[in-house]
Amino acid sequence: MCFQNLPIVFDDEGKAHLDEGTFAVEAAAPRAEAGEPAPASVIDFHIDPVTRVAGALAFHARVDLENGVITDAHSEAVMFRGYEVILRGRNPLEAIDISSRACGVCGGVHSVCSAMALEMAFGVAPPPLAIIARNVAEAAELLYDHCMHLFLLAGPDYSEAMVRRTNPELWKRAERTSAASAGTHGILTVAEIMTALNPLRGSLALEALEVTRWGREIVSLIFGKYPHPSAVVPAGLGSRFDHTTLNQVLARAVRLLDFAKRVAAVWEDLVEFFYDADPAYRQVGVRRANLISTGMWDDPGAYDATYRNVDAWGSRRLSPPGVVVDGVLRTTRLSQINLGIEEFVDHSFYEPWNGGYLQAKAPDGSPLSPYHPWNKRTIPRPERRSWKERYSWSTAPRWDREPMESGPLARLWMTARAGRIDTEFIRGGEGTVEVTLPRAGLPEVTLVWRIPLVVNALERNRARGVYVAYCLMVAYSQLLRVFDHLRAGDAAMASPFTVRDGIGVGFWEAGRGALTHHCVVEDGRLQNYQILTPSSWMASPRDPWEVPGPYEEAVIHTPILEKHHGPEDFIGIDILRAIRSFDPCLPCAVHLDTGRGTVVRDATTCACGWEPGGGDARRKPDG
Repeated sequence: MCFQNLPIVFDDEGKAHLDEGTFAVEAAAPRAEAGEPAPASVIDFHIDPVTRVAGALAFHARVDLENGVITDAHSEAVMFRGYEVILRGRNPLEAIDISSRACGVCGGVHSVCSAMALEMAFGVAPPPLAIIARNVAEAAELLYDHCMHLFLLAGPDYSEAMVRRTNPELWKRAERTSAASAGTHGILTVAEIMTALNPLRGSLALEALEVTRWGREIVSLIFGKYPHPSAVVPAGLGSRFDHTTLNQVLARAVRLLDFAKRVAAVWEDLVEFFYDADPAYRQVGVRRANLISTGMWDDPGAYDATYRNVDAWGSRRLSPPGVVVDGVLRTTRLSQINLGIEEFVDHSFYEPWNGGYLQAKAPDGSPLSPYHPWNKRTIPRPERRSWKERYSWSTAPRWDREPMESGPLARLWMTARAGRIDTEFIRGGEGTVEVTLPRAGLPEVTLVWRIPLVVNALERNRARGVYVAYCLMVAYSQLLRVFDHLRAGDAAMASPFTVRDGIGVGFWEAGRGALTHHCVVEDGRLQNYQILTPSSWMASPRDPWEVPGPYEEAVIHTPILEKHHGPEDFIGIDILRAIRSFDPCLPCAVHLDTGRGTVVRDATTCACGWEPGGGDARRKPDG
């Protein structure tokens, strides 16, 4: 059964119908204010901003230091994203350039997702070579993104500088623990791996800086520039993919083969070391196995940009779509994934928009919730933060009214469960994913990823380590197809199109996970445009039923394992590891004029913001 909470059922032919129920929301009673008195051992732990993440994120937790547990948590996106307001009423062709500014870390995925939404609305698809070029560029973008996270953002959490300070007993153990994969990555002990992760001076951190440049160069060669591409257009690309470009891209991809092997090996050794040292690390960042992926990397022989065939071309993607709830695969159909999406604002700084249907049905006639993005209206409502009432600029997206996590772990899970990927380099099914990396300086190796027993911080990082190789081999396999097209003289990079009224959605993936752009074009203008980012799914505040968002849930279930002597020297590294394992990305924001002057906030974060406290951590005993 696809939905258990939404009033949508499917007949024998698979067509969706509205059940006898309604989409009405019965909100739960408000929770108690987080600032109410608590035992003396409980402290307020507030981090503002959380450093080594992209954009402006604040986090509040209540920590019982005596018992080593976290009693409450709130994730706060502290800046307003205004692109939905900016785009309303504009020429649809402006959507690609404007929406790509939603993120300076992953602008390419927004450009492509926007182009796909317009392709559906206009009824046009790119030629095969343009689809292949798009696949290569986006594989390189995700690869660079994952390397940046593993070694520059999350990596310092597991570095010598951090582990020595928060868990000296772990450091001593690491010094005498041999690295099982030393034959691949060349580092003899786990302690040396940790030293290599030291920010700004560790060998792995410095190498990652160089590798991220190679990834961005590949994207720039295909998309014109990066991070905000200039060549992405509806139905194709405004650039050429000739032999010169092909050779430049291929040369960079080949250089990454050995690096990808070493990335997976390094994180395999780190994860297993922490598990062996203390099984309680399996609980750091743990949450339900609720996962969503819209999939990416289209088959040029299948993608036609239509909603009518969305399930057919979605099933042919090199990263398949799907939804898992409590570890059970609910669907792999993009149409059903789309129907299940709702956004709520009960604890967000927005006015509600449930005053009636704007778009009652999807293009195939399926019923839509009034809370669906096609029905959404972005109406900012700035006010004082209150943990009991409203406290975040992020909305609360839900699928079948469940909080969902996305990202590399979700993508690998779908590949392992769907069992449809069987290429020369990537195979998935029966709970595993295999990625084969050809010989370069190091021998050929096949990485094997298995669905983990739990979803936690370490498994998110392990999955990203494997996904670096997955992205690389997607790019490599697609590059081999380019030769065939060029030999056949099939070099077209764009299809002609006409701006017309319609409804569209782009289904794509960012590095952090599922990304959708929903648009409605009327009278040649954007009547509505909505962006739902992976970090909106995961940085979500509580929903109408007072269910925490994924960041909040993961932190609440995290034990306190660091060694401390009380509030005065408590760093909160386990909390920070849980948060950063999602690779938070919230730069999609603008300064907000409240009518009482402009609120200006310095939320600059970068790879060097690695201070152990994670930012401005203010702690005080309660009671």
